[in-house]
Amino acid sequence: MTAGKGASERRTLWIVLGLNVGLAMAFFATGAFGDSSALIANGLDNLSDSLVYAISLFALSRSAKWQRVAANVSGCLLIVFALGILYDALSRYVGGSDPLGTVMIVMALSAAAINSVCVWLLARLKDPDVNIRAANTFSWNDFAANLGIVVAGGLVAWLGTNWPDLIVGVMIAGIAAWGGVNILRDAHGEHHKAVRTDK
Repeated sequence: MTAGKGASERRTLWIVLGLNVGLAMAFFATGAFGDSSALIANGLDNLSDSLVYAISLFALSRSAKWQRVAANVSGCLLIVFALGILYDALSRYVGGSDPLGTVMIVMALSAAAINSVCVWLLARLKDPDVNIRAANTFSWNDFAANLGIVVAGGLVAWLGTNWPDLIVGVMIAGIAAWGGVNILRDAHGEHHKAVRTDK
């Protein structure tokens, strides 16, 4: 990795990390205020993304082996957070909730705009390593989840029921888990490529 390329990737990851930390805090605040499983789920997802970006920054200037280890940790974290999201949705299903559709829509649209900036920043990087590809997966997942929350918020406001919010919360968990599995597959593929190269 050239010094210029490394500096560009590091700068981009720092920006995306900061945006995701801010989004996680905003999702937690609006999720608590709006009693929304989907918003809390997206907050957990953004928090997990932030941890993964921090791991990626740690691995960026290290060997390919370290980068693969970091990607494996990232994939596992996504799956763990997906389980946490499922637990929150189940708790709200059992205990009941009264989500505010308008709050869900406004927060999700704001987050979608920020996620589109993250996607654009990451897409500008040339020849991305396994951790940058993982970061791109997170940003696209978040963008898709935000659109789902907009739809759920509209249904909640229209129907006056909490089930669209709970369904989207579970869908976000599924997206996070699928993203984690894909990252683990990518890291596994990089490992086999490295083994073949060493022979």
